Amino acid sequence: MMRPQIIVLKEGTEASQGKSQVVSNINACQVVADAVRTTLGPRGMDKLMVDAGGKATISNDGATIVKLLDVVHPAAKTLVEIAKSQDAEVGDGTTTVTMLAAELLKQVKPYIEDNVHPQVIVRAFRKATQLALEKIDEIAVSIPRENTEEHRQLLEKCAATTLSSKLVASQKTFFAKMVVDAVSILDDLLPLNMIGIKKIQGGALEESRLVAGVAFKKTFSYAGFEMQRKKYIKPKIALLNVELELKAEKSNAEVRVDSVEVCYEYQNIVDAEWSILYEKLDAIVQSGAKVVLSKLPIGDVATQYFADRDLFCAGRVPEEDLKRTMQACGGSIQTSVQSLTNDVLGTCELFEEEQIGGERFNLFTGCPQAKTCTLILRGGAEQFIEETERSLHDAIMIVRRAIKNDAVVAGGGAIEMEISKYLRDISRTIAGKQQILIGAYAKALEIIPRQLCDNAGFDATNILNKLRQKHAQGSKWFGVDISKEDVADNFEACVWEPSIVKKNALTAAAEAACLVLSVDETIKNPKSQNTDNRPAPAPMGRGRGRPM
Repeated sequence: MMRPQIIVLKEGTEASQGKSQVVSNINACQVVADAVRTTLGPRGMDKLMVDAGGKATISNDGATIVKLLDVVHPAAKTLVEIAKSQDAEVGDGTTTVTMLAAELLKQVKPYIEDNVHPQVIVRAFRKATQLALEKIDEIAVSIPRENTEEHRQLLEKCAATTLSSKLVASQKTFFAKMVVDAVSILDDLLPLNMIGIKKIQGGALEESRLVAGVAFKKTFSYAGFEMQRKKYIKPKIALLNVELELKAEKSNAEVRVDSVEVCYEYQNIVDAEWSILYEKLDAIVQSGAKVVLSKLPIGDVATQYFADRDLFCAGRVPEEDLKRTMQACGGSIQTSVQSLTNDVLGTCELFEEEQIGGERFNLFTGCPQAKTCTLILRGGAEQFIEETERSLHDAIMIVRRAIKNDAVVAGGGAIEMEISKYLRDISRTIAGKQQILIGAYAKALEIIPRQLCDNAGFDATNILNKLRQKHAQGSKWFGVDISKEDVADNFEACVWEPSIVKKNALTAAAEAACLVLSVDETIKNPKSQNTDNRPAPAPMGRGRGRPM
């Protein structure tokens, strides 16, 4: 007697499970890795992506690329997430982490097909990752902070290594120094939002500059602005969140007056509004401030009033710039003008307005509490300047990490080859399936030097054989030498990376691989459809006071 079929899931629900599902997820992850594979290293290529609105982005930053890819496969999204987390946590190594995760999955795909249980592979990966992290800690080189000159060189070399794979690689020495100077200005917490980046089209990359203080673009101004002085030495600075303009009547407004008394009353209201404005302006002048910045508008009357009394003013200043000015120059942002005493006014050595390219900028330099700075970037195309900003963001993140964790390792595939050799040696001492799985993990690490060679057009097999030989002989810092198409001691060549970057990349890649391997079933619910095949509308709200 046949049992009746039990229907639990809605009609149209897709469910796939078992070995084929794991293999399908692995293949999806390979596609994401293939999208960023060619961007790795100093000879990596760039990607041009155009979004739905037609905006073009040129980048070789792994995190930027995977963010702009509209990935819909649920398993492949895991790789997108780890690239984002690597970017947020460390700033660099986003392509590395995506490729490592995909390569780990590729190496164990044959074992999945041969019915090795995914949990056995997950245990082996976790053990291998733990061994790899211990090895990095063991061989990483620390440079003591007491030696200021050496520590600065360490930071510059880390920044230069990051920038060598970017679009601005030709100017990496110039920008590495600029980035280290910028981060050195910040306080001990190294807040990223205290480094402002302003982009101005035109000019050459070398015309980019670092302002040890605050710089922001000249705001909208009224006619009297041109009469104001544009340079002050040791001025007092008033930071306001106060509106200094008369409220305009509605256009074509009409006021009908039917008696002389009402006419006087209306005139008194108008006079009162003017007198309130003049009282505010007089209070600011009496405070001794020479530079007035406000988040809210400063009208034409106020602009002319300040110009007549030798004050500089700027309204509609962005809140972020106003806060950074407060951090640099001292003082505090006031919501009224009644108590503008010296302790709430900021100051700096020099305030000036300067023409930079086609824009005019307000510069505050020589700030007494300068824990903030501004990078002014120049360049030709808009996409090029935006990619320069992304490159410098990565370098700034790396320098911040290197200050907090001063241990470094050699880049260019050297650390990956050393860990690969170490794990191979360890795997031979382990019995059972873990031996081949840790060996597969070790082989997956070789994807980094192999891809560096492929992207530069070198013979990857030949160079990897040389690297295996050097590492077997105990030369632990040998990696790919891009400039000579050979292998070299990358520690001597100053290709340095903070060890935290590699540790984070290995941990994130292994976690992502384990996550994909541990999923053995995918269930997709059908999309709700109306009778005419249109998607069903969102459910209506209950409204106030209605029962469920």
